[in-house]
Amino acid sequence: MEIDYAAAADPPARTPAWFWAAAGLGALWNAFGTVQFAEAVTATEASLIAMGMTPAQAATMTSYPLWMTMGFAGGTLGGLAGSLLLLARRRLAVPVFAASLAGYVVLYIGDITEGVFAALGTEQVVILTSVVLIAALLLWLARLSTRRGILG
Repeated sequence: MEIDYAAAADPPARTPAWFWAAAGLGALWNAFGTVQFAEAVTATEASLIAMGMTPAQAATMTSYPLWMTMGFAGGTLGGLAGSLLLLARRRLAVPVFAASLAGYVVLYIGDITEGVFAALGTEQVVILTSVVLIAALLLWLARLSTRRGILG
């Protein structure tokens, strides 16, 4: 019996509509996150104050240590890459989403230890908690899709 390795690497021909909807929403969500990341790393204290932050909040937001910025980058860029891999129906999305989730966990820890939650309040806690939960859901979706044979 001869094995067609090229065909074995391809995902199935039929993909459920719910998958496309979830993957598309994930890509849009993570594209928005990537824009937020770009704005965060290019922001200045003056620009943040002009957007309504207090001087203390702006100082906190512009003094992220490198490890927090790397966590933020890994979360956002990994999430976008994972979503694009989902849309391409590739199982590589699973470890990429796992790395994205890990990046967001690092950022969450930083928001606690570096005083970001204290400076920005409940709204920041709710936002970042939602981001972490969505990253976990996208990882779950990628794993489920792999088990169901949607990702190849």
